[in-house]
Order: sequence, then C-alpha cells, then structure tokens
Amino acid sequence: MNHPSFYTRFARHALAGALLAALAFPLLWQHTAFSAEAAVKIPAPTVDEPASAATSETAVLAGGCFWGVQGVFQHVKGVSNAVSGYAGGAGNTAHYEKVGMGNTGHAESVQITFDPQQISYGQILQIYFSVAHDPTQRNRQGPDTGTQYRSAIFPVNDAQKSVAADYIAQLDKTGVFGQPIATTIEPGRAFYAAEPYHQDFLARNPTYGYIMVNDLPKIANLKQVFPQRYRDPPALVSVAVH
Repeated sequence: MNHPSFYTRFARHALAGALLAALAFPLLWQHTAFSAEAAVKIPAPTVDEPASAATSETAVLAGGCFWGVQGVFQHVKGVSNAVSGYAGGAGNTAHYEKVGMGNTGHAESVQITFDPQQISYGQILQIYFSVAHDPTQRNRQGPDTGTQYRSAIFPVNDAQKSVAADYIAQLDKTGVFGQPIATTIEPGRAFYAAEPYHQDFLARNPTYGYIMVNDLPKIANLKQVFPQRYRDPPALVSVAVH
C-alpha cells in the first residue's frame, strides 16, 4: 500500500488527533478506547542477561510508530539515549519515504542505549511489552498499519536473543495478554538512524494531536506502572549528540 509522505501524514494525524483530543480529553489519561494501547502489568523476566562490568549496552526494539517508543524510553532511568530509526532492511532503503511503502523489510525502530548497572536488558523488555506498545498486534499499532509498524526485537547478540525468546515464552505461558504475542525476534539486522526531524518528536511536539492521543498515555502508563523506573526530564537525542 502507498504510505503518505511525512507532511501528509503529519497533516492527517494532526486533524484526526485534534478531533479525538477534543472528544476524549480528559479521558485520554484514563486510557479509554481513544488511546492506542493500554498498559498491561506483567511479571519481570525469569531469565535475564548475566551480570557484567559493562556500563553501556544497546537494544533495538520496534513497536509501531517510533515517536512513541522513543518517547517512552527517553523517560526511563538508566537510558542515556534513544534514537528513532529503521531496522530489518537494507541501508539503501532506510529512508522514511521508502520505509513507508511497507516493502523494504524495515520496521520503525528505536535504538536504546542503557546502563546495565542501572537497568537490565530484561527490564527494558518488560517496559517494552507492558507500556511501549501492544505486542499482540501483528503489522499494526494504533492507527498505523503495515509491516513497518510490526512488533519486533532486533537482538544485538546471542544473550539478548535468548532473553527475548525466553521472555516471550514466559508471557505466552501466563496468558497475561489474553492473546499470543506477535513480536518477532530478528537477529543480525543493522540499525539506521532516522531523519533528524523524527528525533525527539514527542518531546518537541507534546500538543500535536497524534502524540496526545496515542503516545502521551504511554508516558503516563510508564510513570504509573513503573514509578521506580521513570525519569523526568527525558534523555534527548539533541542533547546526547552534542
């Protein structure tokens, strides 16, 4: 399917978001049907990465539009950077207009840099599954559809791959989501940073209709479900690169 350009998407989301915000506010913060995804409280992983002396690690996760996923992890303690981008396809197609066509293999993704002394990879995944997106949705999140919006984990090593697989099996066994988890695990895929205008989008546009309806509730969920993990202000890309 043809995907609208960034500016067309921006205008469409602004109009739809403004209408929904007018109808739903203040119900937005009560996580009604107007919100893209509601939080699901889930147990921590029973299997996590082994302890190490490392102070920096990266995780690459996809869960729908990268604006919201980036925004969530920018508010997580122990995260020093979260960059929106693309993973799953080739470098020469890692551009917004091409990815938006849905045939590049890429998913809108976020590369998260975190301190494993403060938060583990398994705990990153707990937040990802619980509040950052709905892992039972296949090739869609909220109003966005297509393979570029799939739920996917791109492990950077075998340990991450093992933790992710074990955690998905654990959550499916508990039936906590009521449906099977659709998240794919796709190792060996490079990450490519998205265009500058996508970085820090939520932080720079908190009153944009799409953000208000679909993504600000995720930040509220993070603060409510994981208060010990919440940080304010966010870790911005614009700060990290300088």
